[in-house]
Amino acid sequence: MPESWWGNAIFSLIPTIVLGLLFWMVLRFIIRGDRTARLEYDRIEAEERAKAGLPPRGSADASAAAPSTAPAAQAAERASASTPSPDDPAR
Repeated sequence: MPESWWGNAIFSLIPTIVLGLLFWMVLRFIIRGDRTARLEYDRIEAEERAKAGLPPRGSADASAAAPSTAPAAQAAERASASTPSPDDPAR
């Protein structure tokens, strides 16, 4: 163990730095591996959809998720349906 102040400081910081670099490298490998696996899965899925004659994944999801009317119009329609009119005799 070093006897000088600087030697002691460096000796105590080296394990922290090495462990930090190892942690960073492991996380980097995990994130890159996940990204590569997702890209490969998307490529395989696109090939299989093309073989089956289905549309690409993005176009089918976008058309199914888009409502035929605007959300504001739907909200106004629901509000008018739930509020009875003043001329309603069942009131």
